[in-house]
Amino acid sequence: MKLNLNGNINRIYVQSLCMIFYHGVKFPEGDENTDGLELTVTLTQNENTVHCTALLTADNNMADTVSTDSFSDKESEDRTNKIVVGQAVYNVCSEMTGRTSGYGILTGIRPSKVTAELLSFHSEEETLSILTDRYLVSKEKAELCITVAKNETEILRETDDSRCSVYISIPFCPSRCNYCSFISFAGKKLFSLIPDYVKRLCEDIRETFSLIEECGLSVSCIYIGGGTPTVLEPNQLEYMLSTVAQCVDVTKLEEYTLEGGRPDTITEEKLRIAKELGITRISVNPQTLNDFVLEKIGRRHTVEEFLKAYEKVKACGIKNVNTDLIAGLDGDTVDSFKKTIDSIIALDPDNITVHSFSVKNASQIRVDDKDIYIKGFSEARDSVEYSIDRLCKNGYIPYYMYRQKNTVDNLENVGYAKKGSFGLYNVYMMSDAHTVFGIGAGATTKLVKHINGKAEIKRIFSYKYPYEYLKEKRSADKTVREFFERR
Repeated sequence: MKLNLNGNINRIYVQSLCMIFYHGVKFPEGDENTDGLELTVTLTQNENTVHCTALLTADNNMADTVSTDSFSDKESEDRTNKIVVGQAVYNVCSEMTGRTSGYGILTGIRPSKVTAELLSFHSEEETLSILTDRYLVSKEKAELCITVAKNETEILRETDDSRCSVYISIPFCPSRCNYCSFISFAGKKLFSLIPDYVKRLCEDIRETFSLIEECGLSVSCIYIGGGTPTVLEPNQLEYMLSTVAQCVDVTKLEEYTLEGGRPDTITEEKLRIAKELGITRISVNPQTLNDFVLEKIGRRHTVEEFLKAYEKVKACGIKNVNTDLIAGLDGDTVDSFKKTIDSIIALDPDNITVHSFSVKNASQIRVDDKDIYIKGFSEARDSVEYSIDRLCKNGYIPYYMYRQKNTVDNLENVGYAKKGSFGLYNVYMMSDAHTVFGIGAGATTKLVKHINGKAEIKRIFSYKYPYEYLKEKRSADKTVREFFERR
């Protein structure tokens, strides 16, 4: 798509809106126009009003729209400009394609963050009106955003700059799912790195917790993710968890999560070790209870194997159990996803996270299936709507939300939990509430401090791949100390 932008317009924002309607579209520089799409957006303003026109050409078809608004003391000029541009681009793309999006012109990762900001100045009724009228969000999605924003706000009241969380990365999997873009490794040759990786990881765990103590921070949550952490052998898992227990009093943590992820890596011995060494929350993730789809996406486990692993997890005594599902997977249907939701609810986990299928740039499915962008849209939308209805009616509360680019039908990922069982790390990590230290290959440290109500953030990236991580040690101690010395 060729973009012609006239006026003070954010190009990335316009591109994000266009991608809602034209999945996988590219935006070449210069005059190149290989797909027959051309969009011209013009923004003008005077002292009191802002005016935006959008003209879209698709091969021999043409559509145009106009959006106008007045400036207000309650909203910054930049925000008003962005809304007017968003309305014009959204409407012209919708007119051309005949499609709509439940989230309207909200393109960010966290629609609940925008909603929380609105709720801080407006009533729920006013916020609902603003989201539907100005941001073009559907009533159903606006209500979901409001519910999530209220729950997130309550969770975030319990933290401040004196707290932090820790993420420990185990970037190895028994196989790589075809939709996955995480930095995770599968195969015997790569698994040979695990013993050295665990040894090096434990060294960094000790150093990081020492640095946390030096900076005067206390740890709220620890999340061990990947990859699939339970791919570790029992002795390796015990060594890592024992190292953590030597560094911090795990009984005082708000939450301590082990991402089991793949049912085919979970054993009673590993669960016993996890429970004895302080794990309070664990994930066991089927993604779907459809054997055909599991095989198609490369999970290499069956529904029956998931059910057996889940029974072991429930019996081990870890109090908070999460399961992850994905709506819109290639080959899944609305009926089979409904069966998955109903079956998972019957198992009675404490948390259920419903993701919407996203086409990641680094995923194998994007390489193998050029038509993946246009598959399963109505199925995903209906599946997500069913999950919202059934989960809420069965006592699960939506408390956590985020979105990704190239998600089927521009849908969302939502965490649901029984009252008192919210996954706290997920909320802390996605927000700018407090610092999160990342340990291991592919992990990111996000340093956070608040000055006059605004978050100052600095990110530090670890080596991306395990072999890089093992080859050379990279210390961020000086950067961390300097950041917190200026508090």
